Amino acid sequence: MATTDTRLAFVSGTRLPGWVERFAASHGAVNGEELDGGLQLRAADGAAALLQAPWPVDGRPGRGSDAVSRLASLAGQPRSIGAVLVRRGGYSVAVISAGAVLASKTGTRHVQSRTAAGGWSQQRFARRRANQADALVEAVADHAARIFGAHPIEYIAPGGDRTLAEQVLDEPVLKQYGALARLAFLDVPDPRAAVLKKAAADLCAVRILVTDPPA
Repeated sequence: MATTDTRLAFVSGTRLPGWVERFAASHGAVNGEELDGGLQLRAADGAAALLQAPWPVDGRPGRGSDAVSRLASLAGQPRSIGAVLVRRGGYSVAVISAGAVLASKTGTRHVQSRTAAGGWSQQRFARRRANQADALVEAVADHAARIFGAHPIEYIAPGGDRTLAEQVLDEPVLKQYGALARLAFLDVPDPRAAVLKKAAADLCAVRILVTDPPA
C-alpha cells in the first residue's frame, strides 16, 4: 500500500520564487492552481505543495505576473499582528510586523501536569492546577492588552496550547480585539526569546504543506 509523508514549511516572500524553482527541480514539471485555500502545486512525480498566504488579501493583493509572484508580494507586505503564544510553561505576547518583533513580553508561569493519583489528593491537585491555569490566563491577557494597546493591530495570531490561547483571547481585557481576523494557529514549544523570534518570522511567511510522492 502506497504511503505519503507531509511536512510543514515556512518560507518568506523574498525566498518563495526560489523555493518553487527548487521544488520543480526536485520533483519535475509543476502545475499550479489557485484555490480558495491557497496555491496548489502538483509535480510530475506526484509530489504536491499547498502554499498559503500568511494573512487575507483584505483589499491589498500582491503584485506580479504569475500566482507565485503575487503570493510572494502579498507575504512581503508589512501587516501588524498581535501574537498570543502560551503554554503551561510560559508565554509570549508580541506585536509583530515584517517578520520582526516590535514589542513583546515573555515570561514563565508553571502549570502542573495532570496526575494519575486518585481520591482526595487528585481533587486537591486538580483545583491547584485549575487555579494555576486561571492565573496564567489572566496574567497573559493583561500583558497582551498592555503591549497591544500601544500599536495598531490588524490580526490576532494564537499559538502554543490551543485551549490556553483561546482562554486568553476570551478574557474581557482583550474584548476590543475580538472582531479582528485570526491567523492560522501556530504550533510552538514553551515560548522563550528564540521561540518568539522564529514565530515572528513564520507568522509573516508563506505556510507550505508539502506532500511527498507516494513511496
